[in-house]
Amino acid sequence: MPPKGKRKAKTTLDDKPGKKKKQENQSTSKAKASKQQVQYTRWLIKSEPESRIEKGVDVKFGIDDLQKEPDQTTGWDGVRNYQARNFMRDQMKKGQLAFFYHSNCKTPGIAGIAEIVKEGYVDDTQFDKTDIHYDPSAKEDNPRWYMVDIKFVREMKRYISLRELKELHQEHKVSGGPLKSIALFTSARLSVQPVTEDEFDYICSLEDKKP
Repeated sequence: MPPKGKRKAKTTLDDKPGKKKKQENQSTSKAKASKQQVQYTRWLIKSEPESRIEKGVDVKFGIDDLQKEPDQTTGWDGVRNYQARNFMRDQMKKGQLAFFYHSNCKTPGIAGIAEIVKEGYVDDTQFDKTDIHYDPSAKEDNPRWYMVDIKFVREMKRYISLRELKELHQEHKVSGGPLKSIALFTSARLSVQPVTEDEFDYICSLEDKKP
């Protein structure tokens, strides 16, 4: 784990918990239903590449920061959304790939690819009163939040912007293309999102095409 004061803050502006109990119950039910219907093997995870101070801590963590980590690996802590937590705790598996998405910045978009190298385990920032992600309602014998470890795989050959993806999403809703139902637009507020293999492969194919 990174030393205190340098812990990565993975919570983005679109990932703040609201009415906790109601949200938890609803997202747990949805996650159970989703789990019965489909098991995802690809993901999209959001992080902020530009400096933003939250409770005195800079939450910046872009693809370049991941590459500077020891072994280019980090714990994806600080996620405080129940549906995102459920994905990390219940469905993310070692060896699966995730798009590293730059969020809350001048040009949002997909910057690279990471690999899940450690499956869901308890996020200890929830118990640390000095951490910006401290949750007083979480108990060590009944943890509320979970995390995974990710490792840098590569940067995209070119940056795939949100604008480009949105235009394709609109086209594919009409044509039935692979991005017609992508969670980036149907569940936009989630900082950890499932991606189907067709969506993942299609987005990777965009690297060799002009935007």
